[in-house]
Amino acid sequence: MVDSAEAQAIIDGRPPSVGRMFFDRVVASPDRDAFSYPVDDNWTSVTWQQAGERVTRIAAGLIALGVEPEQRVAIASGTRYEWILADLAIMSAGAATTTVYPSTVPEEVAYIIGDSDSRVVFAEDENQVAKLRERRADVPALTKVVVFDGTPDDDWVISLDDLEQQGAKLLAEQPDVVEQRVAASGPDDLATLIYTSGTTGRPKGVRLRHSAWTYEGAAIEAMDLLFADDVQFLWLPLAHSFGKVLLTAQLQIGFPTAVDGRVDKIIDNLAVVRPTFMGAAPRIFEKAHARVTTMAASEGGAKKKIFDQAFKVGREVARRRLAGEKVPPHLAAQHKVFDRLVFAKVRDRFGGRLRFFISGAAALNSDIAEWFYAAGILILEGYGLTETSAGTCVNRPQHFKLGTVGPPLPGTELKTAPDGELLVKGPGVMDGYHNVDEATQQILKDGWLYTGDIGEIDDEGFVRVTDRKKDLFKTSGGKYVAPQSIEGKFKAVCPYVSQVVVHGGERPFCSALVTLDPDAIEPWARQHGLGGTSYGEIVTSEQALAMVQGYVDQLNSQLNRWETIKRFVVLDRDLSIEDGEITPSMKIKRKVVEDHYREQLDALYT
Repeated sequence: MVDSAEAQAIIDGRPPSVGRMFFDRVVASPDRDAFSYPVDDNWTSVTWQQAGERVTRIAAGLIALGVEPEQRVAIASGTRYEWILADLAIMSAGAATTTVYPSTVPEEVAYIIGDSDSRVVFAEDENQVAKLRERRADVPALTKVVVFDGTPDDDWVISLDDLEQQGAKLLAEQPDVVEQRVAASGPDDLATLIYTSGTTGRPKGVRLRHSAWTYEGAAIEAMDLLFADDVQFLWLPLAHSFGKVLLTAQLQIGFPTAVDGRVDKIIDNLAVVRPTFMGAAPRIFEKAHARVTTMAASEGGAKKKIFDQAFKVGREVARRRLAGEKVPPHLAAQHKVFDRLVFAKVRDRFGGRLRFFISGAAALNSDIAEWFYAAGILILEGYGLTETSAGTCVNRPQHFKLGTVGPPLPGTELKTAPDGELLVKGPGVMDGYHNVDEATQQILKDGWLYTGDIGEIDDEGFVRVTDRKKDLFKTSGGKYVAPQSIEGKFKAVCPYVSQVVVHGGERPFCSALVTLDPDAIEPWARQHGLGGTSYGEIVTSEQALAMVQGYVDQLNSQLNRWETIKRFVVLDRDLSIEDGEITPSMKIKRKVVEDHYREQLDALYT
C-alpha cells in the first residue's frame, strides 16, 4: 500500500506530456505485450516497441501534412487499435486530439470539426468519410482525411498506410523530428478536446491539458489499483473520457490491453482475453445481471431453486463480510457448496480470472453491485466528469463501500456546497470550455469545478452521489424526487427492462416511460405464447404489461409514498442514440425523451 508521501512523489515525478509518457514506456518495456486486437477470427499482439515505431511514423506523417503544435486533429471512429495509434501520434506530434463518436450525425460532426478548428481527421471507414464529404463546405480548414478502412479515391482522403509512408520519408530526412515535438510539449499544452455529448443543448469542447492526463495515470499507479501484470479488456468508446483515462493508466503502469469496441462481442471476448479487469458503464452490468437471472428462470425446476438459494446465501455472506462480521461456520459451508455449483460458473462467463470491474459514466445501482459481489465479482464504482478527465473518485480493492464511488484520487479535493452540490479541485480539472467563456465561468469558480451532481461525503472520505442537480424534480405536492435513484432500483428488480424514465415534475404523482430489452424479452415471449410476434406486439401485449406491473409493484414497496410509480407506459421501441434520446455513454437525455413522448405522458395524468 503506497502511503501519501509516496503517492505525492509518484504524482510529482510524472512526465511532462502524454507523448513523453508513451515513449518512456516504450523504452522501459520494449518487448512486453502492449496491445492485442482481433483480425478476422484471431487476435494479434504487438509489443511496446512495435507500437512505438508505428506511432512515430504516424506522428511524422502528421508533421509532413503541416500539422503544428496544439493544432487539433480529430478521430471519428469506434474503439480499435488504430484509434489508439492515431491518438498517441497526434499528441506525440505536439497536436491535440478532438474526439468524435462514430454515431454522431453529419451536422454535429461538422460543428465539432469546425468549432475545434481541426485540420486533419482520422476516419474509421467510408461511412465516416461520407459525413465529412456531405458537410465539406462547412469545414474549410479541414485539409486532409486519413481513413483506416477503405480505398481513397481523391487527394483529400488518404489511407493510414499513405500517411505512414509520408512519415517514413520525413524521418529518413529528419530522424529526430518527432522527438523534437515530444520534447517541446509541456504540461500546460492542450492534449485533448472532448466534446461532451450533453443531455441538453449543443456539445461543448472540454479542454484538457497534458498534465491532466499524466496526473490521472500517476494517481492510479499511486493507489495500487492496477499493476504491470494485469490484463485489460477495453471496449469502451475512446471518444469518451472513461476509455481515455484507462489508456493513460496503461502508459503509466505498463499492463497489456486487448482492444475491441464491438459491444455485441464483449461476452465472447471476455472468454478469449480472460482479463483481470475491465471498465464498463452500468448498463453492461445491468444486462449481464438480467441475462444470468432470466436464463436461470427459464430453466426452472431444481436448477432455479438452487440458483435462488445460492444468491440468498451469497447475499447474506456478502452483507456480513461488508459489515466486518464473522461468517458462521454453517453459512460458510453452504456458501462453499454454492460457490462450486453456481458462482464459479457465473465468474467463468467473464473469463474466470477477473480481479474486479470498474464502473463509471453513470450511477450503478447498489443492488446490482451486491448481486455481483455475492457471486465473487467485485465492481469498483468510480466517479468523474469529462471536465475532470474522468477520474475523480474510485473505490479501492483493499477498501471499498458498495453504493459509494469511493474516496477522491490522491491529489484531488472534494467538498459539498450548501445545497449538496459536489465541488472538485485538482490537477485533472479542465482548462475550460473551448470558445465558450460564459459557460466556463458558470462551472469554474474560485478554483473549484461545480459538478452539477448532488452528493455527500462520509467521515472516511467516501463519496455518495445521489442525483444530478438538474434532474431532481418536485411534485405538485411539494415533495422532491431523485429520478435516477428510482430508475436504478427498477433496473435491479426487473431483468427485462432496457430503459426507464421517471417523470413527475409539478405533477400530482410520479409516472414512468419503460422500454424492454429486445434480447431479454424474446425468450420471455416464447415462454408466454408470444413466440414469432414482433417486438412491438410483444411489449404492448397484456401479458407484458402485467409482467411490468408486477415489477413496478415490487419497486414501489421499496419507495416512499410520494416516490411510487402510479402509472406507466411501455414504449413500442427502445430509446436510441440516433434519435438523440440517450448519449453514446448511455445517459438518458431526459428533456428530449419527455418532449418526444409528451402526449403519452400527458395521457397518464388525464
